[in-house]
Amino acid sequence: MAAVTYLKALDDPRLDAYARLTDHQLRARLEGASGVLVAETRLVVEVALDAGVRPLSFLVDERHLEAHADVLARAGDEVPAFVLPHGQMERLTGYNVTRGLLCAMERPAPRSVAEVVAGARRLAIVEDLVDVSNVGALFRSASALGADAVVVSPRCADPYVRRAVRTSMGTVFTVPWARAEEGRWPRGTLDALRAEGFACYAMALVEGAVPLDDPSLLAAERRALVFGNEGSGLAPETLAACDRSVIIPMSHGVDSLNVAASSAVAFWQLFR
Repeated sequence: MAAVTYLKALDDPRLDAYARLTDHQLRARLEGASGVLVAETRLVVEVALDAGVRPLSFLVDERHLEAHADVLARAGDEVPAFVLPHGQMERLTGYNVTRGLLCAMERPAPRSVAEVVAGARRLAIVEDLVDVSNVGALFRSASALGADAVVVSPRCADPYVRRAVRTSMGTVFTVPWARAEEGRWPRGTLDALRAEGFACYAMALVEGAVPLDDPSLLAAERRALVFGNEGSGLAPETLAACDRSVIIPMSHGVDSLNVAASSAVAFWQLFR
């Protein structure tokens, strides 16, 4: 079981991962091979542990310590569990942590696109999303609605940053994902997928796009849906590298949906 340690001082350096280090600094901290991430809430921590992510330390609200004893029991006694009084916990993090449990964990080793695509039939591809909450929400929908894997572009926001992990409800640990190589994005990556038999569909409001319920979209056995960023959508070279463009028909003068919503609709229609 994790070694319970009661702390009083908020400036204790052992708490840096939870409040004072940025996501960039956590990535660079080589506690493990790939840096550190922070998982919040019992559900997310349990999903990560189930997926084999290694805990480095826990942070627990004192009034919830007993309720989380079974989670702490899943770690070895070399893993510390830092305990703070409720008021101090909120002061440290700046908000009321749901049920008072956080866990600093070793970031899983990165995977290659070839590795996560092998055996996949339904693939989500994400280009240059900036909002980490959108990244997390897309992963949650991908997990729930049939995606086998996710590929993110070289400049897409990191799925392992704290808010993305929380918004995804831990699915960033259960859906295989990989970051495309800088020099191979987009043409090299998408051409390689097409060579593997994937039909690459760009979700884009462009001339010639077909509606999402067009029956011909279901003809391909392996399908990849490509989503653009929040501001400008997909880059012209990405659109050119896809087989077809697809739109979600809209009502009442609305021209588009947020990528978190549009991805869920598209997954439901084409990945069922």
